[in-house]
Amino acid sequence: GRITKGQVQVITDAGDVVPTHRRAEFEAEAIEKCEGRTPNRLRPILQLLAERFTDRSFTERHQDAAAGRCVRVFPGRDGMCDVVATVPTVIGDGILDRLTQQAQAVIDARDPEDGDERGIDAVRADVLTDLLLAGTPALDPTATGDQPGTLGSIRAQVQVVVPALTLVGVDEGPADLVGRSPIDADSARCLAQQSPSLTRLLTDPVRGSVIAIDAYRPAWSQRRFLRARDQHCRFPGCRRAAIRCEIDHTIDHALGGPTTLGNLAHLCQRHHSMKQFTRWRVRQHPGGVLEWTSPLGRTYREDAPMPPVTFTPATPPASAESLEPAPF
Repeated sequence: GRITKGQVQVITDAGDVVPTHRRAEFEAEAIEKCEGRTPNRLRPILQLLAERFTDRSFTERHQDAAAGRCVRVFPGRDGMCDVVATVPTVIGDGILDRLTQQAQAVIDARDPEDGDERGIDAVRADVLTDLLLAGTPALDPTATGDQPGTLGSIRAQVQVVVPALTLVGVDEGPADLVGRSPIDADSARCLAQQSPSLTRLLTDPVRGSVIAIDAYRPAWSQRRFLRARDQHCRFPGCRRAAIRCEIDHTIDHALGGPTTLGNLAHLCQRHHSMKQFTRWRVRQHPGGVLEWTSPLGRTYREDAPMPPVTFTPATPPASAESLEPAPF
């Protein structure tokens, strides 16, 4: 009863690449990672875990699989068919992303009086057809007069998380194509080499959650943590729900404030502007405690809200030393 049927299926699917003699070891670690995770969130975690137990590296297996890339057509009903392209995951993800951007541009540019009611799936399919048959979209509603349209200039955006050792070539472990599945180390290094910028993440080695990021916008795991911690605007007395607030850097990012959990808090638009444009000042102490100072010099302490639900751990918590963040 510790795990569900869906989690069992994810374990068996991900563990298919694990040699028989190491599957018991993989299974034990996989079950521990099931707690508190849905099958969809669990799948990429276990796919990366399984790579630690394989006899052949992900890069070697990917090179063999890539040799079998192909395009197939499967006849369907009513004069339709399925065109299936088997390509590396990072290529397929980029194809779908670019088609989505182009389809959205078509939808945004169309005139309501034209009677075009196609959904984004249908527009994506039509753009794909134009690209493959004409090289560039034959009909580009963003073009005006002699000026070329914007569809041809749209390029895909692919987000990849690459461990530092894989990036420098010390390790051949897979990288994580965010929202999809692992990709081989060679593809990850190629993408990193051509990328105009890289973002460094600092993660908790036990939980895998993001602690700090070299960017202005917090990562999704940080936003999720902050919503659970803050629950509402952190100005004293304000109870506007966190989902309707903005995430503020206590020390402004423009002044060197880091995008870390200890420098972020939810503020509603009104109090966010008040902090930025008036003489109100705020400091953040450990544990998410905010200390506000009014223009008259009075100090107000805003403790982090108590969570509405608490849990008693079944095992003693890990030591402080084991929770030290490690760079990735």
